[in-house]
Amino acid sequence: MPAARRTRAAGLPPAGSAPARLRVGIVGAGRVGAVLGAALTAAGHDVVAAAGLSAASAERAARLLPGTPLRPTDEVVAAADLVVLAVPDDTLPGLVAGLAETGVWRAGQLTFHTSGAHGLAVLAPAARAGVLPLALHPAMTFTGAAEDADRLAGAPFAVTSSPEDRPVAETLVLEMGGEPFFVAEADRRLYHAALVTGANHLVTLVAEAADLLRAAGVEEPARVLAPLLTAALDNGLRRGDRGLTGPVSRGDVGTVRDHLTVLGERAPESVAAYVAMARRTTERALASGRLRPHEGAPLVDLLVGSGPGSLASERADG
Repeated sequence: MPAARRTRAAGLPPAGSAPARLRVGIVGAGRVGAVLGAALTAAGHDVVAAAGLSAASAERAARLLPGTPLRPTDEVVAAADLVVLAVPDDTLPGLVAGLAETGVWRAGQLTFHTSGAHGLAVLAPAARAGVLPLALHPAMTFTGAAEDADRLAGAPFAVTSSPEDRPVAETLVLEMGGEPFFVAEADRRLYHAALVTGANHLVTLVAEAADLLRAAGVEEPARVLAPLLTAALDNGLRRGDRGLTGPVSRGDVGTVRDHLTVLGERAPESVAAYVAMARRTTERALASGRLRPHEGAPLVDLLVGSGPGSLASERADG
């Protein structure tokens, strides 16, 4: 490892004592960056500059980081001891490499990105300049609303770092009010896919269920769904596959067939999603012993026959 890489970033003391007051630059004053900047300010650090292109970013910075000037990205990096990179996943590699080409990174700086999909490899251009790289991803959803700052308190943060830098990473997470847990570099993409499956797809499922209830004449879908989904989430978190209820868990192939029929008639755009989820639910119910093979076989046959390209799905599409 190059000698510059061993430089203690921005004068950070060893773990066990709080980091020194750092000059912080926020690159991407969006939903995540502005909230983390506010948390670092509350921890005693000084957010000296932020970069954000949109009017929403400017408004958010004014609200959460009052008095912090908006500057071009290279000026933000040059002014900071700690650079927070809170930009979209696909933007991050080009941003880090582009900054390296300008020579703005310097030995002794500390940087972390907030991308769940990336680990340390994306920060290699900065690390070669002597910057201490960290990947700190808050496993929390941020919407830009006022409650985002409250959601950060106690939020789990996925930490990816070298072993010698892990204490620094965990200290920063704790300072921001989060709870660190370690994710290996090789597991970072799988970790992120898991969160997307659980959070992003959950929102889609909830919105889909609400639309179907409206189509069924229910005027306040949220009132019906809230207690049911809250209980289902609690069951899933506490009991895993053993918390499964509903027609698939009982092997009620007739009920599932009726669902496919009515969806084909009333909501054909929902058939493919229902079939995909029912098939995966059946597979998990069989694997966990919730369904015995002779109970699951008719469901599998029905759902395979209702998949893309099948006569059932063609009727639904037509």
